[in-house]
Amino acid sequence: MEAIMSYRGKTVTGADIAFIRKMVADHPGESRRQLSKRLCLAWNWVQANGALRDQVCRSLLLVLERAGLIVLPAKRCSPLNPLANRTKPALPAVDQTPVIEHLGTVLASLQIVQVRRSSLERLFNGLIEHFHYLGYTQPVGEHLKHLVLLEDRPIACLSWSSAPRHIGCRDRFIGWSQSIRQKNLHLMAYNNRFLILPWVRIPCLASHLLAVVTRHLSRDWQKLYDHPLYFVETFVDPERFQGTCYKAANWVYLGETLGLGKDATSRQPNRSIKHAYGYPLHRRFRSFLCR
Repeated sequence: MEAIMSYRGKTVTGADIAFIRKMVADHPGESRRQLSKRLCLAWNWVQANGALRDQVCRSLLLVLERAGLIVLPAKRCSPLNPLANRTKPALPAVDQTPVIEHLGTVLASLQIVQVRRSSLERLFNGLIEHFHYLGYTQPVGEHLKHLVLLEDRPIACLSWSSAPRHIGCRDRFIGWSQSIRQKNLHLMAYNNRFLILPWVRIPCLASHLLAVVTRHLSRDWQKLYDHPLYFVETFVDPERFQGTCYKAANWVYLGETLGLGKDATSRQPNRSIKHAYGYPLHRRFRSFLCR
């Protein structure tokens, strides 16, 4: 049957619209939230960890209603969204005494801690907000945060999040089709922040941290989200950086982005062109990502 629209990877047909209308009619006492959960179960529309894609489904129902294709029951309440006006992380109280050392002298004292959903996450967020040039933005979807400590002093932060849906040079490097990418994108991640605090001067520290963290990243991800990772990527602004630490850690240059953000409504660039780098976490990464 002919597709009416595509939303977040879900193709909606005329038969789907008829099914939704009947579902609403058959359950007149249910709320929009209850209907979206019922629809997720009927479609088996779930996340990689098995959780219902409830919020995405509710958004789809609203889109269909605005298009005049369905009629939803009246909204029962409008709960406050604590994420809409999120308070910026506070500046943490940290020792800013300069650290000028050789890497070999501090290796034994380095600790790399995954702080997502831990008491140290607030410290991590504050460091990124006040010392990274992009500041802190709450990641969407699955994500991890690694805090690097030197004898209990924070010296670096690395965060990882769900990969962007489509990056041309990356997709050509992996060699997957659009349908396979949609199914397996959760098996790769994106290094969206990397910060070495400005008072830390340890040559080769950045590439060393990349090597150590990526060695255990898939294991850490599996603990939290019940699935492994096989590939990671990042994007470097060539007007600011040369990507030296990624090159030194054997990341592969994939090509340039098109400068189109995820919310771009045209094919015209709306942000700076970035250099894309990738790193396989398994020697058979293509077979896992493309199957």
